[in-house]
Amino acid sequence: MRKFLAAAVSLAAITISAAPASAADMAVKAPPPAPLPVIYNWSGFYIGANGGWGQSRNCFDFVDAFGVFIADGCRERSGGLVGGQIGYRWQVSQWVFGLEAQGDWADLSGQRISIINPAFSTRTTTDGIGLFTGQIGYAWNQALFYVKGGAAVTSNRFSILDTLTGFEFASASSTRWGGAVGVGFEYGFSPNWSVGLEYDHLFMGDANNTFTGLTPIDARFVNNRVSQDVDMVTLRINYRFGGYGYGAPVAARY
Repeated sequence: MRKFLAAAVSLAAITISAAPASAADMAVKAPPPAPLPVIYNWSGFYIGANGGWGQSRNCFDFVDAFGVFIADGCRERSGGLVGGQIGYRWQVSQWVFGLEAQGDWADLSGQRISIINPAFSTRTTTDGIGLFTGQIGYAWNQALFYVKGGAAVTSNRFSILDTLTGFEFASASSTRWGGAVGVGFEYGFSPNWSVGLEYDHLFMGDANNTFTGLTPIDARFVNNRVSQDVDMVTLRINYRFGGYGYGAPVAARY
């Protein structure tokens, strides 16, 4: 009996001492992993609309009968812009590259009395602007900052008027090519839609114009040279075609 009791006590002691060790050796269930972050995808074709404000600065030099240029001053005119754009972007890591064509109807018109002969006034009108540019940008997920540059074209009309009556004596139309640089910020507010703000400056250089119209007219107004620069500030909205707007989750590396 004593031997049985001693054996029972020993077995109980061994069981009690082994229990904590067994509990400590049990596997603890790991918490579920945190969701992986997603990256906004700027790659793909897009089309959009824009509208805003523009200002054109023109400086006139008239040519007299002897081929001498006579300065007639500079004038600025501002007005509204509305148009659209189409382009393609591709994203490499956080860098975004793109090509874009943009066209805008413009209402930039101004009139000024001539310094050379106050009996005449000159009027300049820009009614169309086009941009063909490349882009380089850097994306912070849904936010994109970019710079752009390329070619620009403007459609212009220059008129010589009678100051008192406003009668148009002569006119010259001009399609001018130059360069453009710009900067912009765009934000993707949904998978395929983005909205942005952009500033562009156009360097249109000098161009000679020959007026056609009624004669006789002051010989100093037969030909002129006009320099032009344009500033544009536009709000933009774009729709990107194809695919969901967010890329695959980024896997964490350990």
